[in-house]
Amino acid sequence: MAQGIDEKKKVMILFGGVSSEHEVSRVSAASVLTHIDTDKYDVLKAGITKEGLWYLTEASAEEIASGAWENHSSNKTITVVPGQGFQDIDVDVVFPVLHGKNGEDGRMQGFLRIAGLPFVGSDSTSSAACMDKAITKAVVEQAEACLQAKCCVAHKGCDEDEAAGVIDKFFYGDYPLFVKPANSGSSVGITKVKSKEEISKALSVAFAEDTKALVEEMIEGRELEVAVLGGVAAKCIGEIFAANEFYDYNAKYDDVGSETTIVKDLSEEMQQEIRDTAVNIYEAMGCRGLARVDFFLEAGESGGYDDGILVFNEINTLPGFTSISMYPQLWEESGLPYSELIDRLVDLALKE
Repeated sequence: MAQGIDEKKKVMILFGGVSSEHEVSRVSAASVLTHIDTDKYDVLKAGITKEGLWYLTEASAEEIASGAWENHSSNKTITVVPGQGFQDIDVDVVFPVLHGKNGEDGRMQGFLRIAGLPFVGSDSTSSAACMDKAITKAVVEQAEACLQAKCCVAHKGCDEDEAAGVIDKFFYGDYPLFVKPANSGSSVGITKVKSKEEISKALSVAFAEDTKALVEEMIEGRELEVAVLGGVAAKCIGEIFAANEFYDYNAKYDDVGSETTIVKDLSEEMQQEIRDTAVNIYEAMGCRGLARVDFFLEAGESGGYDDGILVFNEINTLPGFTSISMYPQLWEESGLPYSELIDRLVDLALKE
């Protein structure tokens, strides 16, 4: 590890990975590299290919975003020494700008812990629990932190037609429902089903991503997001207006019709309730560093939202950091610029 008061900390930006969100990770990393203060840090760039190969690279942010970095002449294979970090590479802290499986599901966090490297974000246990939507729901319910949508779980290997019948009875034939893989990010593998006949196919789609599927009732309400940093929620709350029927992968990253905005029409009392609930969930899940907590807000008896009903949706321990991602935008709007947000994350990682 680098030592000395006057020395710049060595921060490794880790991107890519063996995940369906590999491309989004690259774009997030390019954004972080554009905003990180190089006067404060010596920045190292490490990429993981879809095949799982690790390289230290000197590729530019643009080359990382496009994927051209994989053929960069500077690339050097990275070797990990358990308990000692990376062989012949001096690193103070790793920022794993990774999304989806093998990135935010606790596996990378456990790997970095074994390697003896401080890293940005939650530990392996919290990351794994937050990634698994079924486990998250169980913890939040036990903590009585927030209302949630009615749900049930199906496992890969079941008779999908038979499961469809059980699910139909569980929800008393009320549609639409959402079928989603329990472990997947960026709304990958999610299907909105409108009848019993569509459940079997939706389960197949979910099981292509994970061995466990979560089936949830549809909540009619506004989609809100809260950014949490070190146990403190950003003052500004975000809202999503999806171009598609729901905020799936395409709506998040490809469809220009999707919009995100800052909530300005809710009372301060309701906004404070939302922020407090987000922090309570963050703490119940054992998070550290950063997380984005997502909710639905149903209309209240008045027909408005200041007396609305808050319903927890999910929590993300490594939210997107692209130029259009909500997490850095919410902190920017709350008075914490992107570069200073990175500073805070690095400081929290080093303190842990």
